[in-house]
Amino acid sequence: MTWVVAAAVQWGINVLALIVADWAFDGLAIERWGPILLAGAVLGLANAFLKPLVTFIALPLILLTFGIAYFFVGVVMLLFTEWVVPDFSIDGFWTYVGATIVIAVVNWLASRLVWSFTDEPRFS
Repeated sequence: MTWVVAAAVQWGINVLALIVADWAFDGLAIERWGPILLAGAVLGLANAFLKPLVTFIALPLILLTFGIAYFFVGVVMLLFTEWVVPDFSIDGFWTYVGATIVIAVVNWLASRLVWSFTDEPRFS
């Protein structure tokens, strides 16, 4: 599978995760398909490029809290996505926390399901 196909599949999984989070929380508002498709792409790019940098910067805090602070790196990626994408808003700290958990679980489940059909090695 080429990297283009893998990136497109991961983008679709991010969009699915955002749809599930939007369904689960009233504080997450996505009105149309355009913003949700853009948010899936921005979240994927943020996780690929920005998350390693933020993790490196937060590494002392992550080690000090025995990894609990790493969860908040995911919250920051969702905050960044909200900041970049117009017509995508999240209201309240606990909505961020819940949406981060839902997005992580849906991403994990969908990735396992999709990549189980290929015999190529995947980095997860």
